[in-house]
This record gives sequence, C-alpha cells and structure tokens, in this order.
Amino acid sequence: MTPAAQPPFSLYPELDATALASFVSALESGDVTGLPPARAAEVAEARALAVFTRGKVTGADGDLLDAALWRHTGGRPRPMIVMPSPWTGLGWLAYAVQATLFAARGYNVLAYSARGFAGSEGQVDVAGPLDVADGSRALDHLIERTTGPVTKVGFLGDSYGSGISQLVAAHDTRVDAVVALSTWGDLGEAFYENSTRRVAAVRALLAAAAKARLSPQTQSALDNVLTGRDVRGTQRWAEVRSPLTHIKELNRRQVPVFYSHAWHETLFPPNQTLRMFNELTGPKRLALSIGDHSGPEMPGVLGLPNRIWTDAHRWFEHHLKDVDNGIGDEGQFIGEVMWGRTLEPRPTWPSATEHVQRLHLADDGELGPEAEAGWTATVLCGMDTPATVADKVVESGYAEMAGRPKTYPTEDIDRTVAAVWTAEPAAETVRLRGTPRLRVTYRAANPGSTFVAYLLDTAPDGTAHLVTHAPYSDLASPPDSLISADIELQATAYDVQRGHRLMLVIDARDPFYADANLPRATLAFTSPEATPSYLELPLG
Repeated sequence: MTPAAQPPFSLYPELDATALASFVSALESGDVTGLPPARAAEVAEARALAVFTRGKVTGADGDLLDAALWRHTGGRPRPMIVMPSPWTGLGWLAYAVQATLFAARGYNVLAYSARGFAGSEGQVDVAGPLDVADGSRALDHLIERTTGPVTKVGFLGDSYGSGISQLVAAHDTRVDAVVALSTWGDLGEAFYENSTRRVAAVRALLAAAAKARLSPQTQSALDNVLTGRDVRGTQRWAEVRSPLTHIKELNRRQVPVFYSHAWHETLFPPNQTLRMFNELTGPKRLALSIGDHSGPEMPGVLGLPNRIWTDAHRWFEHHLKDVDNGIGDEGQFIGEVMWGRTLEPRPTWPSATEHVQRLHLADDGELGPEAEAGWTATVLCGMDTPATVADKVVESGYAEMAGRPKTYPTEDIDRTVAAVWTAEPAAETVRLRGTPRLRVTYRAANPGSTFVAYLLDTAPDGTAHLVTHAPYSDLASPPDSLISADIELQATAYDVQRGHRLMLVIDARDPFYADANLPRATLAFTSPEATPSYLELPLG
C-alpha cells in the first residue's frame, strides 16, 4: 500500500487556504454564498465602503510582487496600512480577513506577498535590503492608487512580515507606526542562542519555504546554521536583517511599535525580542502569551475574536487616527500567565519582576538557599532525555494554547545523562515573572561543549511542565578547563502552585539544537567556592 502523502509543513497549520480563497472571491464578486455569516457580513461591509482589486507592485530590481488593494474612493484624507506577508506559500492571502476589517474601518490597505513567495517574483532575501526596498515601493504603489491626502502610514506584519515592517520603518521616514506580531529583534541571536545553533528552527523555516525561491545567499546562510560553517559570515548576514541593528532610526523618530510574542516561541526565542523592545524609546507595547510562533494571534487571522488583533487595531486607531482609546495609558507590557490565562498589565517590562530569589545548586541534587562548594555532577554526552524543549516546532504551542501542555515524566530522566536539582515543595504559590538566570561552572574534557538547562514545575506525583529553558555552548575553551556559564533562561510568567517543586535539569543533548560535544564525552558540573553555581528566580 502506498503511504498517504504528507501535507507540506506550514508555520500556520490552522490556516485554511480554501476558505481564504473563497473569502477573497466574495470580495471580488459580491457573491457570499457558502461563507459563514460573520465573514459574509465583513465582505458586504467592506464592499460598501472600499474597492477591492488584485494587482502587482513593482518591487526592487523590477520584480513584480503579488498584491491586493483595498481602496476608498473620494477625496477624504485617510491613513493607510501596508502588510508584508508571513513566511508562507499563501502570501498576502493570509491577511485577507484582517485587511478587510481595516478597510471597513476607514484605512486604505495594501497587502503583498514578499519576494520569492507565492505569486511574487524575485528570490527570498530574508528581510534584507531588497525586502526593505520592496516595502517602500509597496507604499509608493498604495499612495499612487488612492485618492485624497494620506494622513499617516502604518506597517503591519506577522512573523516574516513583522521583521520587514520594522526594517522598512527604520529606513522610510513616511512610516508612522508599526505592528509586529511574532517577530524578531536580533536574527543572529535567534539562530545562535548563547552560541548554540538552533537547527530545528532553521529546518522548520526551510520546510515551510519548500516552494519558495530562496536566493543563493539566503540558502547559504541557512545551510551554514545547520552545518556550523562560516558562523561569523552568517552573523554579519543576520545583523543587516536585525531591527536591533537599526534601532537608532526608530528611536530618532520615536516610531510607535506594538509587539506580540509567545513565551514558548520555538522560532524566535522571546529574549532577543525583549532586548529590542527594551531598547525602544518611543511609544511601545508588548503582549506575551501562552503558545508558540503566531499562535496567540492566529484566531484573529482566521477572523475570530482575538485580543492580539483587537490591540493591533487599537494601536493603529490611536497612532494613525489620533483616537484617544486608552491604549496609550494601559502600560507597556501585558503578560498571559501560564496556565491560568490571567492577564497581568504592567507599566514596563522590568516592573514585572518585583524581587529576585537565589537558589544554589548543591550536593545530592538540592536546590536551596545556601551555597555549597566541592560537589560534582557528571553528565554523559550524546544521549537525549525526556527533558526537551518541545515535541514539535510551532505545533506543540497550539497544544499549550488548548490547555494541553506537554507532560514530562521526571522519574524517567536518567541521572547519568542529566544533572538534576530539586527545590523544596513551595509553601505558597511562587509567582515567576521575568527572566530567570543561571550561573554554573563545569569542566569539559574535550574542546567544544554544549548543555541545555530546563526549569520544570514538578507536581507531587512526579509529572512536570516546562517553565522555561536555554541552551549554552562554549566553542573556545581548551580541553579540561573550567568553564563558567552565566546565562539568561527565556522569560516567563508562571505560577508554581503550593506543594509543587521547581526542578532544574541540565543535559547535553536536545534535538532542537546542534551540540558541540563529542559522543560519550562528559561534562562535570561543580560549584567553586569563589563563584558558586546558582539559579536566580524573578518573582512578581
């Protein structure tokens, strides 16, 4: 029997291309037969107010970009929005519903497929100079085809389109505000987290772009992450494509930026986006939620009620239409707490952490208040353990959003291939809010070493959920030297319930990452008296 063909991998498994195409067909024809009532009403409202057309934008180097335009007639002054597409073969079609909603609220809108994707010519440049030029050309195209004065301009993107939107705003002074959903700030850190190659993320990007046309430079850069070749050259390539590199221009013009991200993001880990967010000096807002890449905002992409897209609309209403809707006074940060879904607004991201508790790594697997020197915990390399980042890129986050986070059986973690430290049961709820930090010292017998640290919430029955994690690699120390690792785990908002224990697990293998260890080598963790090993917990 011939096995059934597997559907192509997508970073947007919830999107229904057929349903989106039917929606666009109704926009063109007015025939809403077969559409759900809510979508039919949106089509009718938009068609009564604006003209929808498909077209081509002449991008950089003369490449034609597939696009769609929602255009109001008449001479009334209006704001406009440009939407570069996500990293998907659907191209601009992914924005069909939301672009229609923006048009119905008075904006002129243009959504386009980024070069190399869907119906657009050219080759994928990964938010490089060609993509930045394309964004400005798309804005030119929209301005030329609308009547009446342009009041203000917004750029909005999800995932790939979010990075392009930030970079266009940094280079084009006509852009007045940005919405960047599931975005990145430092692409180099997203590919090489703590010098560790994030190979599962890059494989997912390549799989999702299987039908796209990657430029030779793009293909080479992504291959370099997988193989470990030319790290410095790839970092230089990524630096140009990092909004953080161009933040001075965003700050000089005080461009308002709204970010949405997920705590357990597997493509673009949140800390590098947080670093970008913290450096912004203009109006800004960040929503961090349960889930993974593009998951928190996905219901809104489908047209369902969604707080992320509600805030995106409010952000543009405030900064492009000057509507006093309160979003400017609600604080810069709002976090969704795992797993109770409580939303906690804070004036700033740093204010989420009220104080820090330090727990020391001690002998016999204890995680406690007193430093203890002289012990050794040895980890055998080359063997995976039940402690892993996730089962699948992106898809595991959808299970989290549905209230089904991965369960880790801690009793199955082999203590010969992992080092484990466990705290005392919590006497009351421990409110983790912010970025945990780990300092640990270890000896690697061979040049090149990697470990992954996981912080788990362990129930009395021994089952656990992942709070956060981070990898670390040392690529330069000589063999048999003591290595001091001082790293940030990924930011979190998590309540450890009374009676549960925090567990720190360190192993030397995780399929999400490339590792520099030699097979059967060992990492010997310890705690020198002068520099004790500890875990710092942000509490709020």
